[in-house]
Amino acid sequence: MTTSTGKNRKGSTGNPLDHMPRTAPDSSRAAESFMLPQTAPVQLVDPDGRHVHNDMYPLPDGRQLLTAYRQLVIGRRVNDQANALVRQGRMAVYPSSHGQEACQVAAALTLGDGDWLFPTYRDTVAVMARGVDPIQTLTLLRGDWHGGYDPYEHKVSIQATPLATQLLHAVGVAHAAKLKGENTVVMAMCGDGATSEGDFHEALNFAAVFHLPVVFFVQNNQYAISVPLKHQSVAPSLAHKAIGYGMPGERVDGNDLAALLGVLGKGVDRARAGGGPVLVEAHTYRMQSHTNADDATRYRTDEEVQAWLPKDPIIRMRSYLSGLHLLTEELEQEFAGDAEQVAARMRDGLNAEVQVDPEDLFRFVYTNPTPQLREQAAKLRDELSRESL
Repeated sequence: MTTSTGKNRKGSTGNPLDHMPRTAPDSSRAAESFMLPQTAPVQLVDPDGRHVHNDMYPLPDGRQLLTAYRQLVIGRRVNDQANALVRQGRMAVYPSSHGQEACQVAAALTLGDGDWLFPTYRDTVAVMARGVDPIQTLTLLRGDWHGGYDPYEHKVSIQATPLATQLLHAVGVAHAAKLKGENTVVMAMCGDGATSEGDFHEALNFAAVFHLPVVFFVQNNQYAISVPLKHQSVAPSLAHKAIGYGMPGERVDGNDLAALLGVLGKGVDRARAGGGPVLVEAHTYRMQSHTNADDATRYRTDEEVQAWLPKDPIIRMRSYLSGLHLLTEELEQEFAGDAEQVAARMRDGLNAEVQVDPEDLFRFVYTNPTPQLREQAAKLRDELSRESL
């Protein structure tokens, strides 16, 4: 029942803005200001490795940055090794995140053990940083029939190839967690191309209306395969899209590991505290082709790619940590050794021939197989037994 003012008896309009802190009571202008992203992407360490002060986002401590940098080094080695395995015929396809590893690492490390990560097909490094075994992570990309790992073990959804479909699943998990009273935050990852999909709209709208603990993390790497961002959206930024859903948006330098940890960490903390969803846009760049099946030289210039080389997230963080004498030569060698162990694990696991059981085609379709499936499985067993004679 509502009064003439449109409010219910508890004084709430049901609008998601009612849940958001305001600098002044009943001030829509203050609420809009709260939701607006900063004018420029948040940056805490510039490309030369120098600290950039930001009142809203303090710099993560040295221990946290070293842990994240180690994962950054491993992530770069994972990308290089995966590309080599594709060329050797050991993987069917690989969407490289070379240059975007800081986004991947920060997304994984800002979550707690009970939180969920919903990755895209390009987020292999994030999946591994979450603790999933490298071979299990790459099973889908090698061309196997299943996703490779148990999503519930590490709270990591199977990597999604269709654009934005995982965002709906992420919102569903967040809604279920809220209904059950769980203290769960969901990190829903996507690329700039996914923001043009209807599923993106549905997911953000649902999350905002039901005030769900979701961090929507858009890795804007400037291209949806061959389509540049300017042909995808004319919004001031992708983070500005959050305003229309009644949630805050933020822009962050996607090659700045420190800034990513700060911005995503704040978003996770806010969601866990009951603040509702947030949209974070990371400005980064896809240094390599969309996949090994793509020829990026057909739609972008070498000059454009070269301009992003000095912004490399590894070079930037190495320079910053070395300048503070936190990253020693011994530590650098240790991290490189850890990365080589992961690469060796990838090589050994993917060079092993897969033992295929044809009956798996029927075994995992239903818990209780239908009569038709039983009949088909029996026919297959009969054919295989006659071939072995």
